Amino acid sequence: MTGQTQISAEIRALHADYECAGIEETQPRLDFPPYRSSVLRHPKHALHLADPEAAELRAPCFGEDDVDPLDADLTVQHAGAPIGERTVVTGRIVDGNGRPVRRQLVEIWQANASGRYIHQGDQHPAPLDPNFTGAGRCLTDDDGFYRFTTIKPGPYPWRNHHNAWRPAHIHFSLFGTDFTQRMITQMYFPGDRLFALDPIYQSITDQKARDRLVATYDHDITSHEWATGYRWDIVLTGPAATPFEDHDA
Repeated sequence: MTGQTQISAEIRALHADYECAGIEETQPRLDFPPYRSSVLRHPKHALHLADPEAAELRAPCFGEDDVDPLDADLTVQHAGAPIGERTVVTGRIVDGNGRPVRRQLVEIWQANASGRYIHQGDQHPAPLDPNFTGAGRCLTDDDGFYRFTTIKPGPYPWRNHHNAWRPAHIHFSLFGTDFTQRMITQMYFPGDRLFALDPIYQSITDQKARDRLVATYDHDITSHEWATGYRWDIVLTGPAATPFEDHDA
């Protein structure tokens, strides 16, 4: 049995156990054995309470004047154009009652079209793109909409198990009114064949919740001879909330 086949079998068995037990989990499991790192990363002791006012004194500060409109276009940050499929990703951020979340700081980071990050820890033997850093940010408007222009990221290998590959994805970080209100999640692209083989995606055991992480291709957002378009809405609270990586932490 190959490593990938074993991981897939473990995932199917865990999903069957949750289904038989009538367990509905809409957020990622912190301890999910097929995702090897979760065994080491999830808290094993009671969390310490922090004074939010003290945290704010040491945390980064940000405001509307600190975010430039060009920060949201990852394709114009360098002298030349990056290589890959130019893509627009947009959507609306709302609360559990469907109300827009205005002036929300949204940050993204991602791999380039070859599936490589500009980071010294990424030694994947794929080419770096000198015209693509892979990071951007914006503020939501009065209706709760965000919008990024970027390059569609490529899948990349990781060392969770033999022949492990991550589906193409974009990391999202959302801030509320201060640094202590940060939430992090990932957006995936539709139709990716690596979904069933990815333990991070599969650590969310509820299929409807997993589906909320997948963007929708939108031809109205797609622009002629310029960029494909995807829509991905984010719900912060309630039963239809978008799964977040730090929800239970």
